[in-house]
This record gives sequence, C-alpha cells and structure tokens, in this order.
Amino acid sequence: MTPAQCRAARALIDWSQRRLADESGIGNATIRNFEAGRSTLQFATNNLLVKTFEAAGVQFLDPDDTATGPGVALKA
Repeated sequence: MTPAQCRAARALIDWSQRRLADESGIGNATIRNFEAGRSTLQFATNNLLVKTFEAAGVQFLDPDDTATGPGVALKA
C-alpha cells in the first residue's frame, strides 16, 4: 500500500487517521508519518492496515494493472 492509497482508502470510508489507528491497533503517529511520506511501514504493519481496510469494504486495485494502476475502490 502506498501513502496515497492509505489516504484514499480512509477518504472512501470517511475515517480519520485516529479512527484507522483505533480500528487497526496501529499507532496514530505511525499512520500520520506514513501518509506524510516521512516513514515506511513494516511488512506486518502494512498487512494489518490493508486487512483493516478490506474488512471495512475497501478493495485495493492491482498496481500492475496498466488500465488502473495502484488505487482503491469500495467493494461491490
């Protein structure tokens, strides 16, 4: 997941950084710094955030798909 995908996923489901932190158990500062491009996520942290978003109805688009590129959408 990229920082832009994280911000977009939160916007789709109208979550604040604090809400994402509460739902995922990840620290708010970790999310804030990642979204601002000041840090990267460890593999396990990234996976936990992705799973949290997916449970809330967010679908991550294939970054290798030349038609869409990396992105997010709401699950149908």
